[in-house]
Amino acid sequence: MNPTLPRLLQLASPALPVGAYTYSQGLEWAVESGLVRDQASALGWIAALLEEGIGCFEAPLTGQLQRAWAAAEHAEVERLNADFVASRESSELRAETLQMGYSLRRLLHELDDLVLPPAFDALAEVSFPVGWALAADGWKIPLADSLTAYLWSWCENQTMAALKAVPLGQAAGQRILFALGGRLPGVVERALELREERWSNFAPGLALACSCHETQYTRLFRS
Repeated sequence: MNPTLPRLLQLASPALPVGAYTYSQGLEWAVESGLVRDQASALGWIAALLEEGIGCFEAPLTGQLQRAWAAAEHAEVERLNADFVASRESSELRAETLQMGYSLRRLLHELDDLVLPPAFDALAEVSFPVGWALAADGWKIPLADSLTAYLWSWCENQTMAALKAVPLGQAAGQRILFALGGRLPGVVERALELREERWSNFAPGLALACSCHETQYTRLFRS
């Protein structure tokens, strides 16, 4: 048995107390506007963001963060953290990653089996990928497995948001996850090979959805 598997499952679990379930990243507005209205459109929205958004920027950046923690390149961690925070297109997206990063840093301090470098606490603001990458490095989780779990956790949270906001049935949610899971190996492989000059966070539809969500009248989620 792979001894890192339980730690990987713990890190990707919905029970991880970082508040991910309270965010939809604009999906709730997409439902409100009619862009997402059923299983097919929910899958289309999430899959497009997975392959053309998070898979082209957040995933390779998180992988580079794990490499930087492993090599004790703390200046690189600081640079990537600042880049990721600056890449958040709306106040809600920015608040989301900083809240989740803060919660994860506090949690890691409360665990007994991780030695946290002073550079982690020296960061005034911690994005969620920074904390994830540090935990993955500390628990010696292989990079490809770490990124797969990171993206799976994102897919699961987006699917759960769709189940609540559309709403969709549980079987529809599982079909969406099954389809998304089939795409993950390719997304992870590309993220691991993508050079930084080719990283892309260009997702104007997501930016508009997140901005519109900030003034949405009724809502279940914080983003």
